[in-house]
Amino acid sequence: MKKRFLLNLLFILSTGLSSAQKLDSAIAQQIKFSNKNDFTKIINERQVTLFVLKNSSGIIAEITNYGGKVVSLWIPDRLGNYEDVVLGHSSIDDYLTSKEKYFGALIGRYGNRIADGRFSLDGKEYYLAKNNGSNHLHGGNKGFDSVVWDAKQIDDQTLELRYISKNMEEGYPGNLSVKVMYQLTDANELKIEYWATTDSPTVVNLTHHSFFNLKGAGNGTINDHLLQINASFFTPVDKGLIPTGEITTVENTPFDFQKATAIGARVNNYNEQLRYGQGYDHNFVLNQSLKALNYAAKVIEPVSGRVMEVYTNEPGLQFYGGNFLDGSVFGKQGKVYKYRSAFCLETQHFPDSPNHPNFPTTQLKPGEEYYSICIYKFLTTN
Repeated sequence: MKKRFLLNLLFILSTGLSSAQKLDSAIAQQIKFSNKNDFTKIINERQVTLFVLKNSSGIIAEITNYGGKVVSLWIPDRLGNYEDVVLGHSSIDDYLTSKEKYFGALIGRYGNRIADGRFSLDGKEYYLAKNNGSNHLHGGNKGFDSVVWDAKQIDDQTLELRYISKNMEEGYPGNLSVKVMYQLTDANELKIEYWATTDSPTVVNLTHHSFFNLKGAGNGTINDHLLQINASFFTPVDKGLIPTGEITTVENTPFDFQKATAIGARVNNYNEQLRYGQGYDHNFVLNQSLKALNYAAKVIEPVSGRVMEVYTNEPGLQFYGGNFLDGSVFGKQGKVYKYRSAFCLETQHFPDSPNHPNFPTTQLKPGEEYYSICIYKFLTTN
């Protein structure tokens, strides 16, 4: 791979192209762009389209306004070889029929689980869809992952998405006006910013659900990736993956990622929490400072040298280790997505917060503005 890339680059350098054109040509020979026609469809009388973002380094992101899903994210390794590092599908029809509906999606109104599909707000009980056993997950049967967003490409690096979630949609009170900005910065960051306002008290917890493999989507296990999470505590769960309300130290447990550790090093240890999640599927309580943006996590893929860092203003980070991928999903380029072949790092408030007064509140009132930011920054090691 390295030899082919260098030969391509030498050929391009021998021509009279500008430096930007030379870089574009070298990168274009490696990237498999999606066919935009395969993402052109009318769903519920709304137009679905595929958008392409590109920064000055040649990193490419493809995003559809159906569910705000990141379809592909092309990142170089230490030798300049590109791979698409997020799981997904090659057409909108495949997304519509996929067994895994959350690949690359925006999640709302409430990311993660709410116990028994119910919560109280200002003395009134609200009932939500039970779409995860007896619990509510990721906004319900038709969460933000399954709606067509109004989209506007601001420039080559920025996509704006808007959606109005109507009062009592999926059981949530208030008309919620949401704006999300995807930006592929020249610092090799995929920056995701969220804003929301409401006309009635409600709860909101927005997040992003890309499934990452820094070797490339469908290229084997993520258990040998090294993971560091900037968290001294996590929130234990019950059998239904609902937080018990406790906030427990990670020390002397398989949940201690304060130092970079292989994801698979302890995943098969005998541990009640790992048994409940069939591996890692837990919320970590991030160590926060007074800064507006805090370091949350780092993942290193040792062979390629690809590194991903995560930054956020959120108090929590859900780490999911691909435990429910089972080889039955075929993704881009016909690749099979096998058991533990991807990880998710979802910046968020805590699961089931509306039912736990000791957790940071997820309430949003009229006159307030919800704001959340998540940055996935990509680097390489030597």
